Amino acid sequence: MTVAQSTERRLVKIPASVNVEVKGFKVSVKGPLGSIVKDFSHIPRGNISIRKDGDTISIEAYGKIKRPVKAMLGTLQAHIENMILGVTKGFTYRLKIVYSHFPISVKVKDEAVYIENFIGERTPRMAKIVGDVKVIVDKEDVIVKGLDLEAVAQTAANIEQATKVRRKDPRVFLDGIYVYSREVGM
Repeated sequence: MTVAQSTERRLVKIPASVNVEVKGFKVSVKGPLGSIVKDFSHIPRGNISIRKDGDTISIEAYGKIKRPVKAMLGTLQAHIENMILGVTKGFTYRLKIVYSHFPISVKVKDEAVYIENFIGERTPRMAKIVGDVKVIVDKEDVIVKGLDLEAVAQTAANIEQATKVRRKDPRVFLDGIYVYSREVGM
C-alpha cells in the first residue's frame, strides 16, 4: 500500500508598486514607504518551498501533508501579505495613558520609552522599542508607527507590559497604558 503524494499551494499577489525578492527562505519586500527583510529559515523546511513566479509568490508543500504543514503555509502567507501591506501603507497602534491619582509622564529616549511617576514610583519603568519603529507621545496618547507589523505590535506590548500592576487588585488600580486602536496606515 502506497501513500498518495500531494501538493498544497498558497499564492500571494504582488502589487505593481512593490518589488519582492526571494532567495531560499529569505524574503525581501521593497515598496513606496521602505523595505522589510525577513528570514524564514527557522521553519521546518523539509517539504516547503517559497518561489516568486512573475507577479505572485508561491508557497508550496510536497509529499504527505499534515495539519501542521498546512498551518505553516498559512502562517508564511500571512507574514508575506503583512510585509507587502507594511511597505505600501504601514501600521499604527494607539495607546491611551490612564491614571487616577499620580499623573504618569512618558518620554522617548534612544531605543526605549520611559514611564515616570507610575503609581507614585520613584524609579521610572522602561519599555524597549523593537526594530525601526517610531514612538510619539501626544498628551494622553502614545502612538506607535512602523512598517513591520511584528515590531510595531511588540513595541506596543512592551509599553503595555511595563505598566502592568503587580501585587494589587487590577480592578481597583486601573492605572496603566493600554492599546485602544490598531490601524493600517501611517
